[in-house]
Amino acid sequence: MPTVPRRPAAQRERDQLQARRLRAAELFAAGVHQAEVARQLGVSPQAVSVWHARWRSGGPEALHSRGPSGPSPRLSDAQLATVEQALLEGATANGFTGELWTLERIALVIERRTGVRYHPAWVLALLHHRLGWSVQRPIRRAAERDQDAIDRWVKERWPQIKQTPNGAEPAWSSSTSPRSA
Repeated sequence: MPTVPRRPAAQRERDQLQARRLRAAELFAAGVHQAEVARQLGVSPQAVSVWHARWRSGGPEALHSRGPSGPSPRLSDAQLATVEQALLEGATANGFTGELWTLERIALVIERRTGVRYHPAWVLALLHHRLGWSVQRPIRRAAERDQDAIDRWVKERWPQIKQTPNGAEPAWSSSTSPRSA
């Protein structure tokens, strides 16, 4: 499964800003003054001045986005796919007791499979932003739970308990406030 692009909203914003800069390059090529470019695109004259200098030295290619800022991801897409496959195999297949995944266990799997150490606090961001996973919490139920008996009780016994006996009017619980019509 391919990984989710890193911060897709930021990528969309980068694309929009690049489109605006390329529109400025078209206006520069058409001979429009920098002040008019700033007015048409709704940006500061200082920004247009910087774009114009870059456009003069390198053409429209100089105004292309330089990609995401900040450090590169510590796990490549191939490494992340390996980790994801390990998580899909289950916790017991990775040497843990029980099928419950915790952030500490996932951090340990990441370190075993890739050699990259993550603090458990960062594992959640990795799972959410790069893999598109969300937090899942198991439903707490008693081990002795008999679902068939519960379903039978709800179907047969609960309607008898819920109904008022012999079509009687429900009693009014307030002794100080009269019942409204």
